[in-house]
Amino acid sequence: MTSRRLQGLVQSDIRRMTRECERVQGINLGQGICDLPTPPLVRDGAIAAIREQKSTYSFPEGTRELREAIARKLARDNGIAADPATEICVTTGASGAFTCAVHALLDPGDGLLLLEPYYGYHLNAAIVAGLMPQFLTLHPPAFAIDEAALEAAMTPQTRAIVICTPSNPSGKMFGEAELQAVARVARKHGVFIITDEIYEYIRYDGRPHLSPACFAPERTVSIMGLSKTFSITGWRLGYATGPKELIAPMTLVNDLFYVCAPTPLQWGAAAGFAAPKSYFDDLQSSYQEKRDLICATLTAAGLPPIVPQGAYYVLADCSRLGLPTAREAALALLERTGVASVPGNSFYRGATGEKLLRFCFAKEDDVLAEACRRLRKA
Repeated sequence: MTSRRLQGLVQSDIRRMTRECERVQGINLGQGICDLPTPPLVRDGAIAAIREQKSTYSFPEGTRELREAIARKLARDNGIAADPATEICVTTGASGAFTCAVHALLDPGDGLLLLEPYYGYHLNAAIVAGLMPQFLTLHPPAFAIDEAALEAAMTPQTRAIVICTPSNPSGKMFGEAELQAVARVARKHGVFIITDEIYEYIRYDGRPHLSPACFAPERTVSIMGLSKTFSITGWRLGYATGPKELIAPMTLVNDLFYVCAPTPLQWGAAAGFAAPKSYFDDLQSSYQEKRDLICATLTAAGLPPIVPQGAYYVLADCSRLGLPTAREAALALLERTGVASVPGNSFYRGATGEKLLRFCFAKEDDVLAEACRRLRKA
């Protein structure tokens, strides 16, 4: 028998569609694998660390060199002043940082407010931690936060709000007015803000990334990562920053659960933070071209997209396929075209998700072009 906290939980449709895609030897636009090449600066930094025998445990909070590099990046790109000694913790992926946050700051039975559509990991990790998921539905295509609706979603049990910006799966980037509203509600109710900013460098049309911590620094844990920026999803490196009284217990949990993030890979990531501004500019322009291609393709295929502002996913309306569930639509599209997507019910509780599919466009240009060629025949 499994523990009660796992009852009802199954492998996500994201993983399931990856397996189905492998079965038909298709093109996987489902899981956010990001199979683009790792920048040489990052790759060579890790290789050098391995050759230099930098392979023992690091401190639970991460190597000093990486934390100092992160602190410089936070000041430069996020407007966040963080003491690398006490206000930064390097984790086993951004997902590891999220796990540390919910276990260190919340108790079983506490409410965790998620914005719908949500990232399934946030929901399921909260359930495993014994938390009570709560929801505020944001409506397409704007996915705007309404302060009155956010206020109404709060309950006496609510202890934290999760903000994912740029959002997975919608690509929504929250603006200043929305984040100010979140800060006001969080202060009024005395709750934490836990962010997921893993896609901060992948944004479009000149939009700036705004970190929620800039509006409520005293109660915000900012979770960021390196997987998407440097195309190293398998390295499992992320980090969290916030007030030392929040980061200290998270570091304790990080030690208990994970001991530390992979040491030689931390050295590679530290080298990556020295990348020139042109790297990040090229990253954005490259992804914008991919976004525009997939959105034009989906439009032509009769699967109208909700054009994302950031991240590398797009939600598309699959109503034309005429199937009762998003899972059936995703499987039918895979069988018909050999292109995998993710059913929208992975990100919604109700009927809205049954009309949507999520596509990931973090692919090499030739692979994405072939996927688009196939989708146009859908």
